[in-house]
Amino acid sequence: MTYKPPRVTLPIPSEKIDGQTVTFRPVRDGIDSEVSGIIQVIEDANGFNVNASYVVSQDPPQSHIYWFDQSEIDALARSLLKEKRRILIVDDDRESTHLVKILLERTGGYLVLEENDAARAYHSARDFRPDVILLDIMMPETDGGEVAAQIEADPELQGTPVIFLTALVTEHEIKAGLRIEGHQSLAKPINIPELINRIEESLPRTS
Repeated sequence: MTYKPPRVTLPIPSEKIDGQTVTFRPVRDGIDSEVSGIIQVIEDANGFNVNASYVVSQDPPQSHIYWFDQSEIDALARSLLKEKRRILIVDDDRESTHLVKILLERTGGYLVLEENDAARAYHSARDFRPDVILLDIMMPETDGGEVAAQIEADPELQGTPVIFLTALVTEHEIKAGLRIEGHQSLAKPINIPELINRIEESLPRTS
């Protein structure tokens, strides 16, 4: 029998949902843990279907498409209307990035995308359009300085604040105003309250 995705009514305009990166639980796939995916809105004469593709395996790479039902779409819309700040964290340490993601998203004010491959960081930034980029300096193959240079060379991304994460400097040096390549920095291990302060300081002021 052919699977028929749920028909849904969008509680907010489709352009406010389509293309958004969200965190969700694909419970009807038998997964009761949070995953991240990019929403795709499909419209036809009968209404809307909404899905997101999420990673189920890294080796080999494998993804799955999850179709949202009405209650899930309503919850996602409520979450998106809060206008969470989009944070891209680039670090080859998967455990570290995932912990930072959990702790930031737990505050309710941030939507965090993890990127553990520095070579893909620029493309992730292009797709995700973050408000702030958290960037580890020491990574294999491509270091944080190279990624920052790619960001700065892109007219659409060059204004995005970058905060370097590094174990190469001390917290005392950071508090003394040390900047790396003109960017703010934060000493590892990361102190979450201090990280939140740096993120908020980096964001444009609103009237």
